[in-house]
Amino acid sequence: MRKLYEVVIKHRKKVIALFILAAIISVFELQMVAVDYDMNDYLPAESPSTIAIDVMEQEFTGGIPNARVMVRGVTIPQALELKAEIAAAKGVTGVTWLDDSVDITMPASVLDRSVLDNYYREDTAVFSVTIDDKLRVEACDEIREIIGEDGAMTGAAVSTAVATVSTINETILTTVIAVIFVFFVLTLTLDSWTDPFVVLGGLGVAILINGGTNIIFGTISFVTNAAGNILQLAVSLDYSVFLIHRYEECRLKIKDDKKAMVEALDRSTTSILSSGLTTVIGFLALCLMRFRIGPDLGLALAKGVVLSLITVFFFMPCVILTVQPLSDRFRHKHFLPSFDGFGRFIRSIMIPMVCVFLLIIVPAYLASNSNSYYFGASHMFGPDTQLGADTDKIEEVFGKSDTYVLLVPKGNKPVELALSDELHSVHQVTDVISYVDSVGASVPKSYLDEDTLNLLESDHYSRMVISVRSDYEGEEAFALVKQVRDIAEKYYPGQWQLAGQGVSTYDLMDTITADMLKANLVAIAAVFLIMVVLMKDIVLPVILVVSIETAIWINVAIPYFQGNRVFYIAYLIISTIQLGATVDYAILLSDRYREMRAGYDRKEAVVRTLSAVTVSIMTSGSALIVVGMLLGKFTSNLLLSQLGYFIGKGGIFSVIIVLFVLPGLLYLLDGLFIKEGHGIIPHHGKEIVE
Repeated sequence: MRKLYEVVIKHRKKVIALFILAAIISVFELQMVAVDYDMNDYLPAESPSTIAIDVMEQEFTGGIPNARVMVRGVTIPQALELKAEIAAAKGVTGVTWLDDSVDITMPASVLDRSVLDNYYREDTAVFSVTIDDKLRVEACDEIREIIGEDGAMTGAAVSTAVATVSTINETILTTVIAVIFVFFVLTLTLDSWTDPFVVLGGLGVAILINGGTNIIFGTISFVTNAAGNILQLAVSLDYSVFLIHRYEECRLKIKDDKKAMVEALDRSTTSILSSGLTTVIGFLALCLMRFRIGPDLGLALAKGVVLSLITVFFFMPCVILTVQPLSDRFRHKHFLPSFDGFGRFIRSIMIPMVCVFLLIIVPAYLASNSNSYYFGASHMFGPDTQLGADTDKIEEVFGKSDTYVLLVPKGNKPVELALSDELHSVHQVTDVISYVDSVGASVPKSYLDEDTLNLLESDHYSRMVISVRSDYEGEEAFALVKQVRDIAEKYYPGQWQLAGQGVSTYDLMDTITADMLKANLVAIAAVFLIMVVLMKDIVLPVILVVSIETAIWINVAIPYFQGNRVFYIAYLIISTIQLGATVDYAILLSDRYREMRAGYDRKEAVVRTLSAVTVSIMTSGSALIVVGMLLGKFTSNLLLSQLGYFIGKGGIFSVIIVLFVLPGLLYLLDGLFIKEGHGIIPHHGKEIVE
């Protein structure tokens, strides 16, 4: 690698120009990367609800109702006029209301009260609206104009439209504040006023290139779009800082700056690469999930870390050398004190801290696996948002509601009628719209207009639109989905298709719960094996993995003790992200401890290790903590907010365990991985100059 570094330094102006050009191109490519805000799009292609949607789109022009729109203070004729206006809005492909279920020319007093109350009560009408997935934002904006501020809208399409608009601005705000904080931290930990600009500039180039190269995916998820950039900033920050510190150390011994940089790169390669490799592997474990947001985020983050490493090894050295005169001119005094006192303090309490740690491992693990979960998108916006308030208004009058679409082979009207009758007997079912319900099994098709017939039958299927009094998820909702599927199987074994928001959420639950154990075990095993190879030891990797895993368990156990529900996707992702992002802290401390043990006894090695690495861990850790907390604070999307808080709190717990508990574990288990008289195995973790 030394020869390569020498070539890079020799042609540093060309290297800088190449990276800047790549960043500029990436800015334009960013505009071509689409963002998908619908979680159901990331279900496996083989999931039953995904197959059902594909079949329905091939057979019928109308989709599944994905929004509820309520208007107060209207008569039935006025509601019909509003229905026509909503149906004419851009992006609206269908509107279902009372007139689709009963003959509204009849007096209201003689209509089926259960059907009437499902669509109209207390001078208030609620419409089931189908909105084109590609025009959600435009459709929701136009519907809002039609119904006015007193109206209310809810549903999957509305939730996705709100997320599309709000997430962009919130992500920008989060990123700006995160950059300001990181700049402040770098100012405290680096020796020149110019160094923070150099580090952030290098990371900015890496982040831009990563964002632009996402064009290879075509589309990324809203989770990746919101969290990817700031996570790349947080987890990659320390690579640049380590290089700068190593370079300053080499400059003290080598007068030629170019040779000093080559030496710094040569001496830093193993430590930075090994740290980056554990992070990359941790993120790549997300690719094993069948729920495709996992691979979406994992590939983008892993690619981001790789690009950050490339930037650190090739772009950053050239920039550092180019601005070296300015860096020397604007040097400042050290703002942070020595951490020798902190090291002595930890030495005095490390044994009690290990005891506390051992006491909480099992409860933390059990609690972390006992949470209650949200699996879908129905609770992503709270009551303090307009969507949350609108949802409460609609449910206050009409209760919870969902719509399933059941497709069965057409042609056997008596069987369809029997199926419909049994569906009606399910107490959560409030209405069924189908050929046999709306027309009757004995009425010839010639009596129907073509548009109505096309909504109810295709070349191969009859369609039943089932309105249910149910939430989109939860034990009762999932039991209802299973019941409807069982009924369909009874009449049309293996020949039916069922779709709907609640159905997709059921499949989502079924998919991601199966992903959890696989992704975690692979991430842990991969990181463990990498550390075994790099450290040439088995005991030490076990200590480090148990330490970080305990921090993860404590993190995800907190909602259990608070009595709060957890978005399963956030729970699923954080387990892998926290491992990949923070195991480096443990590697750094353990490697420096082994290095110190070459010349000091166990107690003194603990003090000197903490004195050497605390600033490094706190720099990287504080960035991860603040980035996570900012995401949690400034996003109105509760799933992203919870993921952000998980990242921030996870960083806190990892830093606490690494600085307060791990030294004691290394001290007590020293004899298992330190062989007296046989020298110390060369270190491979992150480094920082004392």
